[in-house]
Amino acid sequence: MSRKEKFERLQQLRAEVEEGGGKEKLEKIRESGRLTARERVLALVDPGSFQERGTFVTHTCSDFGMSKRKTRGDGVVAGSGTVDGRTVYVFAQDFTVFGGTLSEANAKKICDIMDQAMQNGAPVIGLNDSGGARIQEGVASLGGYADIFLRNTLASGVVPQISAVLGPCAGGAVYSPAITDFTLMVKDTSHMFVTGPSVIKQVTNEEVTFEDLGGAMTHNTKSGVAHFATEDDVACLHAVRKLLSYLPQNNMEDPPYAPTSDADDRMDEELDQVVPEDANKPYDIKDVILRVLDKDSFFEVHEHFAQNIVVGFGRLGGRPVGVVANQPNYLAGVLDIKSSIKGARFVRTCDCFNVPLLTFEDVPGFLPGTDQEWGGVITHGAKLLYAYCEATVPKMTVITRKAYGGAYDVMSSKHIRGDYNIAWPTAEIAVMGAEGAVAIVNRKEIQSADDPKAKTKELADEYNATFANPYVAAAHGYLDDVIEPKETRPRLITALRRLENKRQDLPAKKHGNIPL
Repeated sequence: MSRKEKFERLQQLRAEVEEGGGKEKLEKIRESGRLTARERVLALVDPGSFQERGTFVTHTCSDFGMSKRKTRGDGVVAGSGTVDGRTVYVFAQDFTVFGGTLSEANAKKICDIMDQAMQNGAPVIGLNDSGGARIQEGVASLGGYADIFLRNTLASGVVPQISAVLGPCAGGAVYSPAITDFTLMVKDTSHMFVTGPSVIKQVTNEEVTFEDLGGAMTHNTKSGVAHFATEDDVACLHAVRKLLSYLPQNNMEDPPYAPTSDADDRMDEELDQVVPEDANKPYDIKDVILRVLDKDSFFEVHEHFAQNIVVGFGRLGGRPVGVVANQPNYLAGVLDIKSSIKGARFVRTCDCFNVPLLTFEDVPGFLPGTDQEWGGVITHGAKLLYAYCEATVPKMTVITRKAYGGAYDVMSSKHIRGDYNIAWPTAEIAVMGAEGAVAIVNRKEIQSADDPKAKTKELADEYNATFANPYVAAAHGYLDDVIEPKETRPRLITALRRLENKRQDLPAKKHGNIPL
């Protein structure tokens, strides 16, 4: 074979690789409004930056006539590229090749990408579109999943791991995204479940659709398995790029600074009016977040799940921060099982990747009730407490209104190594609300009063004036200052700069035993 023929042979084989499972199947993907695996990779990374690995890999299975059904690349497009000039490693499952199922060969390609990411300290992004293990390969395919799960676990907290579910994700395929740091799904086309509707029907006699069982909004609102729900593939990949902009390359680096035209000393007079005069009246904590952070920098995470707590990334003076905020507009901002889990996971993610934490606190306590107690609110609430206690990144807390009971302790208080704790004059810091407190402390006095209701109000007003204000906590040194709300942004930016070289270690140990 001449040199020219060899070059032509290479071009022919590359064309076969790019066709995946064939032109007809690729067109069917496009007609459904989705991108192909290769198109997804190229849409994610910077133009011209993608360098493929394992291009000509094929499976080695010979059973069930598989020796005659080989596709170069074997259903996974894998390699490295850049996002905003920063190196990333990426793999994309190709649904046109055996339904994107995992084989021993393409599992090795995925593991190679993950190994490269670890060795070179760069994020790894998985674009998942798979029917699960390749049945024809049996245990070899299952072993491939286990190899991936191990690498997910070893990479956890070392390099950012992001999973975009862009089609079906069934059986063993769901556990890799579950271990990674963030999971994104696309409405109407993404599905995740351990067992599908037909199996559920056979075993439990329940009838459920694919969408209700494991669709994007199901996992964004009910289970909390997914962090984002987007309209289409392009929007999903754009969200991945945006998410990466707040994260460092690895756990040894700081998150990237982004210049801003928003003045560090900007004060917002509107903040002085955000908290209502009536302590029981709700308000939207996002009005506070958006006014304090750099303009247009807030990127909410887990927006649709456990909405009584708000988490997300933003910037202060160009520096990334992770925001955790009670939401008075939803269930009065109370902490419960789901919000505790949501908050704890986000706090630990920020701590893994050196993202400072900014907490806005307005919490009346933990949600009472048998469902909460029997569901383990004690254990789940302890997760959030544990996460804040364990975190060694800079921690800043602003108490806007209520900080009651154990929830006061949990929300990054000075007692659990908060670095800069401040409050607005509207802050109420106490064991519980005034009426509940006087009902216990002054029970006999209220019962013997001519007008118990009026007496309760009188005592409650006295309690509020004496205890439910920020100055008692400030006198004990539990608050660093009480400020006017409009001052919040410049105060936090200054504090963050003072804390940027913070170093704090944990006791030597293999790992802690977080209450799971």
